[in-house]
Amino acid sequence: MIAIDLGSNTIRFLQVDCDTKKVLYEYQKVVRTAENLVHTGLISDAARDRIVDAINEAKKDIDFSSDKVKAVTTQALRVATNASEILSEIYVKTNVKFEIIDGDLEARLTIMAVQNRLISLDIMPKSGFVMIDIGGASTEVAFVNNNHTIARSFPIGIVTLAESFDSIEKLRKLLPKKLKAVLDFTSKIKSDYGILVATAGTPTTVAAMKIGLDFDNYDTKKVNGTTLNEAEIIEQLENLLKMSAEMRLKSVGTDRSDLIATGIVLFLELMKILDFKECIVVDDGLREGVAIAGCSENLV
Repeated sequence: MIAIDLGSNTIRFLQVDCDTKKVLYEYQKVVRTAENLVHTGLISDAARDRIVDAINEAKKDIDFSSDKVKAVTTQALRVATNASEILSEIYVKTNVKFEIIDGDLEARLTIMAVQNRLISLDIMPKSGFVMIDIGGASTEVAFVNNNHTIARSFPIGIVTLAESFDSIEKLRKLLPKKLKAVLDFTSKIKSDYGILVATAGTPTTVAAMKIGLDFDNYDTKKVNGTTLNEAEIIEQLENLLKMSAEMRLKSVGTDRSDLIATGIVLFLELMKILDFKECIVVDDGLREGVAIAGCSENLV
């Protein structure tokens, strides 16, 4: 089973053996799908070409023709006015057909993957958990307890925010107003939840920085289950902003430093809204959820 998650910033590939559940191949690349989307309403030709190149790079290592492929894409393609055209061009050049899934299905698949990882880490609380999934053009917030889920997807992400604000200071000042819908949604949830779980590139990068990993030696197994408190997240933001361009490249990778800084500000504001001082980081997300559902032939 090959699962592909084309996000608003990153494309992620995962090949698993459905019988043994063993991961055979994983790969991801920043393609900035949503670059300039906030200004143009379009997926650019340059973004399309980066996506095609990433798929063809993955094809050098795995044979797409010998396995079941399920490819999904999310917020950037949901809102782009040229989504159909772009996905058709990607299909012609790669033979990979993407399905645009809605925010509800995206949240359900991500929750499935996060639950699976929490169980494997033996840290699934009886009182349930709150999940935040910080994407490039959308953010999902979910409350999960005893298989009862309340979730919402919000059209706010690190790529669109980074392109809307020219400084971290302006972002900090105006972000609470942009997150009013999140506050309104979460304020209606009355039950207590045991832990906050954060997934996607921003929290996993901050966790990696905390434990001394850089972009090239990133280790999913070490990142999964890492605890981050508010002070540690602020510390890593300050460290990132102090770095030289060369050090930022080494730490968080090409074309990511501005996005990660933006993502951290968003991360902190979400924690404040949800009234958590710390969280557990899980690397598993939509890609893994697609693989789990695909292996069980339960992807709807």
